[in-house]
Amino acid sequence: MKTTEMIRIDGSKGEGGGQVLRTALSLSVVTGQPFTIENIRAGREKPGLMRQHLTCVKAAAEISGAKVEGATLKSARLTFTPGTVKAGDYHFAIGTAGATTLVAQTVLPALMMAGSPSRVTFEGGTHNMQCPSFEFFDRVFLPHVRRIGAGVEVDFIRRGFFPAGGGNWSMTITPAGVPSPLEVLERGELKEITAQAIVSQLPISIANRELKVIASNLKLADEVLSALEDKNAAGPGNIAQIFAEYEHVTEVFTGVGQLGVSAENIGKNTGRAALRFIKGLAAVGPHLADQLLLPMALGRGGRFTCLRPSRHMITNAETIRAFLPVQIDISEGDQGVWSVEVRC
Repeated sequence: MKTTEMIRIDGSKGEGGGQVLRTALSLSVVTGQPFTIENIRAGREKPGLMRQHLTCVKAAAEISGAKVEGATLKSARLTFTPGTVKAGDYHFAIGTAGATTLVAQTVLPALMMAGSPSRVTFEGGTHNMQCPSFEFFDRVFLPHVRRIGAGVEVDFIRRGFFPAGGGNWSMTITPAGVPSPLEVLERGELKEITAQAIVSQLPISIANRELKVIASNLKLADEVLSALEDKNAAGPGNIAQIFAEYEHVTEVFTGVGQLGVSAENIGKNTGRAALRFIKGLAAVGPHLADQLLLPMALGRGGRFTCLRPSRHMITNAETIRAFLPVQIDISEGDQGVWSVEVRC
């Protein structure tokens, strides 16, 4: 699939965030196609490359021996020319509380196809605002990656909250053989809904208050609630998470504690996000819908149902089409359920 033709991407189009860059990095490494991206993260309050995005660039470059221009803090333009992907033992430290799960999603597609196993260790944030939490990555995203055909196992060591970071975990990847199409059309019967709130270097009462609101909104019994104090994290932090486990899928909804935001509001907003999914009929939540497109496009395609596609997902589909000759059809069905089909 290698070509010397330079793909040009305008990072300000569509959602205008970091996903455009991460998807381009993943696909460039896998396909061998170089790219130039301008107006990086132009849609964000602080545009350009932040430290976690630089880590994604450096990680993609390290596993592929790439040549990179523009990989500096706040840079709005980057040129990336990949070499050959090499399996191995890698260690990527963001240096801040930036999201380690986003770095993992950047390098995973290429290492899934590298020909031999790899082990990757990550340091940084594990529970970040507007990013997949470690639990989402582990319990929601990875099971579908395994269904496509790759072997991926994780070893969680320590949580990393903002602003201290310090999270630590590793991922072992056994490359896929012949990939399988992925179909996630129904969630199946509900097995269990549980909720967990965790604090680090903060009063446990915060966790209890969050759980009280979540339990009230979702009508949950005390036995499915757990408040935990994390004594291993590097700094203070708080998260509230709701786990909705169905026969065929699991969804995780995470609220991250913030200065100036009450525990009650964290619990309320997390519960609302969970309720939107629980009350619907779609098999896949909005964040997973966006993240499944890339592994499906690199495999043998497939289909899933989701809620109304986000702008994030539409932008991701457009970026994928810039690198791969795939067709991604998105259509609205009945009762608020949308159908997405990836044809390779």
